[in-house]
Amino acid sequence: LDLDRRPVAHRESVRHKIRNTLGVSPSDALLLFVGSGFKTKGLDRALIALAHLPESLARTTRLVVIGQDQASPYLRLAQKLGVAEQVQFVGGRTDSPGLLAAGDLLVHPAYMENTGTILLEAIAAGLPVLATDVCGYAGHIAMADAGKVLPSPFDQDQLDFELASALLTEDRQRWSQNGLTYGAQ
Repeated sequence: LDLDRRPVAHRESVRHKIRNTLGVSPSDALLLFVGSGFKTKGLDRALIALAHLPESLARTTRLVVIGQDQASPYLRLAQKLGVAEQVQFVGGRTDSPGLLAAGDLLVHPAYMENTGTILLEAIAAGLPVLATDVCGYAGHIAMADAGKVLPSPFDQDQLDFELASALLTEDRQRWSQNGLTYGAQ
C-alpha cells in the first residue's frame, strides 16, 4: 500500500472524531462504500441490501458513499427504496485511512473489479470487508479471514443475508483483528 494509505495511528480517537463529523452515533453501524465508478462497484446492490435489512438493524445502520461519480441516480434509488435518510454521499476524499478507521464494514459488491486496492486498504486498517469474488484482491479477504467473499454468480438475496449477518455477528471483531495482523505482515 502507498504510505498515505496505511492505517491511521490512534485508531479509536480518529474513529470517534470522523464518526462525529459524519453525524454517526457510536452505537450505529457504519457501512462504507468506497470507489469511483458507482455502477461497476455495485452501489445499487449495496443500496438494495441496505433496504432489505430487518427493521431492527436498519434503524441503526448508516451507509457513507465515498468517491467521485454522479450521485443523483443513486440518490433517487435510495429514495425509491426508502433508505435515503440512511445514506450520505461525501464525494472523493483524501482522508480514506481515517474513514476506514471510522467504519464497521466495507461493502463492495462489484460487478467487476480488476484489483480492488480498497479491499487491501480496508483489511490492513482492520475494517472487515463484504465483497464479490470478481474483485481481483478478494482472495486476500479469505486469506486474512477478514470478512466474507460472495461467490459468482451474484445473488442479491445472498448479499442481503450476508450483510445482515455481518452486522449481527461477533466475528467482526475477529475479522478486524485478523485484518490488522494480515496488513502488518
